[in-house]
Amino acid sequence: MLVLAGLGNPGAGYAGHRHNMGFMAADAIASLYRFAAWRKKFQGQLAEGEIAGARILLLKPMTYMNLSGQCVAATLGFYKLELAALTVLHDELDLMLGRVKVKMGGGHGGHNGVRDITAHLGPDFRRVRLGVGHPGEKDLVHNHVLQDFAKAERELAGKVIDAVAAEAPRLVAGDDGGFMSRVAYLLAPPKPKKEKPPAQTARADEKKE
Repeated sequence: MLVLAGLGNPGAGYAGHRHNMGFMAADAIASLYRFAAWRKKFQGQLAEGEIAGARILLLKPMTYMNLSGQCVAATLGFYKLELAALTVLHDELDLMLGRVKVKMGGGHGGHNGVRDITAHLGPDFRRVRLGVGHPGEKDLVHNHVLQDFAKAERELAGKVIDAVAAEAPRLVAGDDGGFMSRVAYLLAPPKPKKEKPPAQTARADEKKE
């Protein structure tokens, strides 16, 4: 059994915020793989299903971002799961929108949800970092993540979420490299090669002496 925890803030007012990329990814995965309906549990919402034959618990903490660890720790404790079973999907300031990276362990990078999970369980869990870009100045970060995507960003943000959901089987299988490569391909497929024009035949009159 694996737990995929998408991070965000509860409530309709937060639904489209950059900070809610984790919730968006969890919802897309639940829809694509036809998980059971979300139900309230462990101070969050839980949905059960299967991906590529593996039993998956999708989790959305409803405690607000900076208390995400309470819900995640309670879930792992109830099901007696090791930290290795946990993958956290969250927004990432240090990656531009359209970039997705998988990381095992390490620091929280200033992300309050990851910080709280680390405080409860330690840092050795896998993270799927969904780029939302950095506003350029530290003082602008709070407003940046707690705003909806700009109109010009929405299409790409939607493609990111769809790609992450589509390639979830690779994530479940532990193929982090393959997951990242396929997501990158889906977001920016290589341009088709241009066919070289056929060699022009010499004019008949040029062949004549």
